[in-house]
Amino acid sequence: MVIIVTGGAGFIGSNFVFYMLKKHSNYRIVCLDKLTYAGNLSTLASVMDNPNFRFVKLDICDRAGVNQLFEEEKPDVVVNFAAESHVDRSIETPEIFLKTNILGTQVLMDACRQYGIQRYHQVSTDEVYGDLPLNRPDLFFTEETPIHTSSPYSASKAGADLLVMAYHRTYNLPVTISRCSNNYGPYHFPEKLIPLMIANALADKPLPVYGEGLNVRDWLYVEDHCRAIDLIIHKGKVGEVYNVGGHNEMKNIDIVKLICKELGKPESLIVHVEDRKGHDMRYAIDPTKIHTELGWLPETKFEEGIKKTIQWYLEHMEWWQTIISGEYRNYYEKMYGNRAEV
Repeated sequence: MVIIVTGGAGFIGSNFVFYMLKKHSNYRIVCLDKLTYAGNLSTLASVMDNPNFRFVKLDICDRAGVNQLFEEEKPDVVVNFAAESHVDRSIETPEIFLKTNILGTQVLMDACRQYGIQRYHQVSTDEVYGDLPLNRPDLFFTEETPIHTSSPYSASKAGADLLVMAYHRTYNLPVTISRCSNNYGPYHFPEKLIPLMIANALADKPLPVYGEGLNVRDWLYVEDHCRAIDLIIHKGKVGEVYNVGGHNEMKNIDIVKLICKELGKPESLIVHVEDRKGHDMRYAIDPTKIHTELGWLPETKFEEGIKKTIQWYLEHMEWWQTIISGEYRNYYEKMYGNRAEV
């Protein structure tokens, strides 16, 4: 089987590449990535010489380039991770998100139609559902929850989801969609909450927390997400959406305090900053459907996963320090430098 993995030099995409090459040693994995700020080719260093792996630097919006790649590889499956994904950046520059996340998805699906495909899988997000109130812990997102977006990022992902389902209905394209809760683990880009706090704590820098840090997220170890997608593309029903989550809700402030404790750093490093515009309060996924239909359950408990993640960042400091020393430093100052509360 030949699988094209778009966005495979990013966080979840790269972990999926590693997982699939290990799990299905006879599959050919073709990684397509534009290598934007969040794509890092060094992440894929361990598999670049694998005969069953190919890397192609390409923008999913490049129709001619995508068509040429499909002509060369004749893929059986496409898994689309490629997306602009940081909410703060979407507030600053919405246009980039609309282009990549919606029009790029269209280019990929048009190629799937033209060259034939067994499955097109769209990797989406629980953020398309909006948020849930903190005082209703009994409420969860299901696959029937109406789309109710809060940011340009989530709106662009919701738009892509609707387009995917439209291509299924109009052109009978064999599609599936997964909507996952927050991931964490190795190779997470250092602007996201957990790796940012690890990096800053190790350097004894301030730990910027939006508002009071009471926002709740459902956290899932990245390998559990990869296993879920593997199940969906092989056994999931065409035309279906699958929610992927771990029933592992944590307040942002509690995660930051846990990281401080694990690294032996004082909580006095925590600095509360001006809250994000339209900041969702709580995400919580009900994974009953994927458990019932495909037998998936998360295997990594948060207490174990966060320790593994912190250890990985301690053992791979060169990887994330190289990123932080580049363009990210200017972006970090722009986003957080003037927000500290007195």
